[in-house]
Amino acid sequence: MVRFLLMSDKQQPNSEEENSFRQLPRNVWATGFTSFLMDISSEMVINILPLFLVNVLGVQTSVIGVIEGVAESTSSVLKLFSGWLSDKLRARKWLAVAGYAISALVKPFFYFANSWGMVAGVRWADRVGKGVRTAPRDALIADSVSEEKRGAAFGVTRALDTAGAMIGLIIALVAVWLVQSSELQLGIDTFKVIVLLSLIPAFLAVLLLAVGARDVPISGQRTLPKFAMRSLGKPFVVFMIIVGIFDLGNSSDAFLVLRAQERGLSVTDILSMLVVFNLVYALISAPAGSLSDKVGRKRLIVGGWLVYAAIYLGFGLAQAGWHVWILYVFYGFYYGLAYGTSKAMIADIVAENLRGTAYGTYNAILGILDFPASLIAGLLWQGAFGWGGFGPSAPFLFGAALALIAAVAMALWKPGKAANSQK
Repeated sequence: MVRFLLMSDKQQPNSEEENSFRQLPRNVWATGFTSFLMDISSEMVINILPLFLVNVLGVQTSVIGVIEGVAESTSSVLKLFSGWLSDKLRARKWLAVAGYAISALVKPFFYFANSWGMVAGVRWADRVGKGVRTAPRDALIADSVSEEKRGAAFGVTRALDTAGAMIGLIIALVAVWLVQSSELQLGIDTFKVIVLLSLIPAFLAVLLLAVGARDVPISGQRTLPKFAMRSLGKPFVVFMIIVGIFDLGNSSDAFLVLRAQERGLSVTDILSMLVVFNLVYALISAPAGSLSDKVGRKRLIVGGWLVYAAIYLGFGLAQAGWHVWILYVFYGFYYGLAYGTSKAMIADIVAENLRGTAYGTYNAILGILDFPASLIAGLLWQGAFGWGGFGPSAPFLFGAALALIAAVAMALWKPGKAANSQK
């Protein structure tokens, strides 16, 4: 790790370096290992949070849909603003550090949460941190590598992020096994132990990014970015419309965790499922990102969305807990193929001087859509105001249908290249 952080921010391309993940620049590894540590912390808590809400606090899925939807939407405006601000200031690093610091500082309050309102408040504050850091971090990665290595850079970052999630889940799994063995429902004491364990990697993540990353110098004069979709170009607008269709059916993974428990999996079963899912995700992300540099981003995204549609259909039709367990493992293929590749594609279709604004807009729109997506999922499952909903299968069948529509639209779309940066 130290060896990677001592590399220069820009690498001179040659044939040997282009084929080696080890030659990616310092910022890729600094942001990657920061995400690695923060995900160890976050995934320990976030994946069991819906179980805490249902098993301990007795909250309905419609309320969880509101909590998860607002959590992402709360950060949406900040994602847009922080990306725009990083373009205006010509600096990414310290905005990203501030965002990670906010998330680390609010995590201890989960320990004291005794109502769904308090859980919601801490969850929303944590998403504020994510809103501040995400777009500047992604723009920093894009600024630090050439176009030929962009997919590999985002792929490696996603792989490290997911490896951290896997380790965090393993720690949570061990904690659950030691505290409550294989009980079906999560206990409050187990939840508090996991929250305490999550604090150490969270604060280490902030320290690593502050010390390890460097802003990439920007030469020449640039036009100040504007808060306008049209300023980001027609290809980006079309891309966001297609991604928006997909995301409207992509509700919070909290519903997948609840589906697993509803089909009979215990807390330890669910955590082991999530561990293997993240292992698959981590193993696929870096090779998929590198492959997108060679065969094109669109093919990987379409493939990932088709995998998603098939797996969500399976979630909807699952009859037993082990069905959900197997499907969730294969769910990692979707994330590995499409998630980091989508971010790399943004850098392909948007001018360099607008990358921060573009990533902020991308994350903001998805964050805004997360609210109706999760709310719809919760309502389809259990309904509200006396209506009983359509049952546990409904959110997943809805998501599968929208993913298939989006995949067809993406396959038919012909994206253009980014215009030259304005200088």
